Amino acid sequence: MNSTICVMDASSCLGSKLVKCLLQRGYTVHAALQNCGESSLLLDELECDDDGDKMKKLKIFRSDPFDYHSIVDALKGCCALFYSFEPPRDHSTYDEHIGEVEVRAAHNVVEACAQTDTIEKVVFTSSATAIIWGHHENDQNSASMLLDERHWSDINVCRKFKLWHALSKTLAEKTAWALAMDRGVNMVSVNAGLLMGPDLTIKNPYLKGAAEMYEDGVFVTVDLDFLVEAHICVYEQISTYGRYLCFNHIINQTEDALKLANMLSPLPSSPQRMESDTRIIQERISNKKLNKLMIECQPQINGKSRGVLMKMST
Repeated sequence: MNSTICVMDASSCLGSKLVKCLLQRGYTVHAALQNCGESSLLLDELECDDDGDKMKKLKIFRSDPFDYHSIVDALKGCCALFYSFEPPRDHSTYDEHIGEVEVRAAHNVVEACAQTDTIEKVVFTSSATAIIWGHHENDQNSASMLLDERHWSDINVCRKFKLWHALSKTLAEKTAWALAMDRGVNMVSVNAGLLMGPDLTIKNPYLKGAAEMYEDGVFVTVDLDFLVEAHICVYEQISTYGRYLCFNHIINQTEDALKLANMLSPLPSSPQRMESDTRIIQERISNKKLNKLMIECQPQINGKSRGVLMKMST
């Protein structure tokens, strides 16, 4: 049985943690990096906790998502791919042009998977921002609408309000799905909330429109460990299909909003107006599909996820 998995881009926070967890679970891993210089950082991180036998199962590839042949090389002999987009160094900010870049990368990756006979499954990391935007404009009953994997962000609304992260993620994921269905690639997507971690800054493009997300009851976040567990669960369960909205916390009250604001940009004191706001915004977003799957995966994933599941939306 083939147990070799490719992780691309393995230099990202999510990618490096996926590499580490897959090695711990006994898989052989092809770690695909955009920049060879990042390989030493990845190795240093892995060697802190992993023994030599696990490291023998790691192969590092330079794989540029805009270089089709380098993708094919990294995929050679693999049964699966975990793919997440990392902006190239020469275009590191989310602006009106990043959508074209991310779409081209997604197209190249899915096409390379279609051309690789051994690939059985692709786990495509997308974003909750490809789900949540534009529903007020399209539905008079939007106040009572519960958003989930069936919904897509409105690209015209994203353009109008310069929500470049949401636009890019929506266009790239739609491109990936269209090509996967056309080429017969078995793909699932994980639409992640705002990833909480030490690298989070106020410049994170996900945060554009944060006030509106909060007021609409769709401002969701996810811890790195939970996101990694969700990816592995989505891969290992044969029955998975379609999209999975992934978050384990929703910011819908002032206390949580202030906590995040202070983490991003510490304030000398909290605004009095916010402190007096005791509302709890109604949740308008659901991760029931992933919640059900994670419960089914519980015996396989180690006991760590049980405490996290308690925080999930029901």
